[in-house]
Amino acid sequence: MQPFARWLACALTTCAMLCGSPGAQAQKLTLMTGGVSKIIYMPVTLASRLGYFRAEGLDVQILSEPAGVDTATELIAGAIQGAVGFYDHTIDLQSRGMDVQAVVVLGRAAGLAELASTRVAKPMRTIADIAGRKLGVTGFGSSTFFLSRYLAQQASPAPNDYSITALGPDNGFIDAMVNGTIDAGMVEEPTASRLLRSGAARVLVDMRTIEGTRAALGGPYAGACVYAQRKWVSAHPDETKRLVRALVRALAYMSTHSPADIVAQLPPEFVGTDKALYTEALAATLPSFSRDGRMPEGAPQTVLKALAAVDPAIVPRHVDLERTYANSFADEANASLVH
Repeated sequence: MQPFARWLACALTTCAMLCGSPGAQAQKLTLMTGGVSKIIYMPVTLASRLGYFRAEGLDVQILSEPAGVDTATELIAGAIQGAVGFYDHTIDLQSRGMDVQAVVVLGRAAGLAELASTRVAKPMRTIADIAGRKLGVTGFGSSTFFLSRYLAQQASPAPNDYSITALGPDNGFIDAMVNGTIDAGMVEEPTASRLLRSGAARVLVDMRTIEGTRAALGGPYAGACVYAQRKWVSAHPDETKRLVRALVRALAYMSTHSPADIVAQLPPEFVGTDKALYTEALAATLPSFSRDGRMPEGAPQTVLKALAAVDPAIVPRHVDLERTYANSFADEANASLVH
């Protein structure tokens, strides 16, 4: 783990321990995100900062890796109890014989944008200009990797027309885009807005909103979620219930507070030096977050269709989508929060 990630994990854990009322020994849980400072994963940090985990009797440590595929690996290894990443990982893992399920959905959009560098000799005008191009993703096996391949497939049937390089989500990606060492790349907020504001990039495909995701992928979608091994969920239903309730509370807070109120709760390191830009990016993204933590109807089918289109190892008829998510925890959380 990088030094900043270690520091951030300690800071978030300390915050979780200090927030909320003291009580009995809290149950320790470790979550890992595919990039803790990404806006798409913000509800987890917000739940910690607002003391919602502690209020549920949970001592939650939040770790960070550059890409969701690293998070999935740590989950299967048993190093963490919950992964904060994209729902598509639950389908991919099932196809490889590993039983995991999303217990709460955070985002109803992909939350990603395919950006074209304006610093290359011949900038891409549309995704159809992909022949001979180099694309950047946050990591091989990540959701940006799979969705980049899917968009490329829709634009060009020739699989070797382009190349892909893994850059991570932050400075490495920004440097590649600014220096013109990639022609285009897929990334989350707030990195997308920083590149667009600087003039180093323009949008090719915008999946940061529900509408944009539907247009690009053909149906309702589930992006960021919290997932765990089914055997762990079965053995720890009470901890799972309390974890989901804290996150549903955070989603409810986001739906009833202004972007400025939310930003005020976040660590300064997340927001960066341009607070106005971060707040604008959050404001544009807020409608794409779930308000109840439930899986959107039809979303698993859309995700499976896109995955199967680019990965021959995933055969739709062999995938049991009902095992990849559970709405029961979110339903119980919403019912308890109403009363």
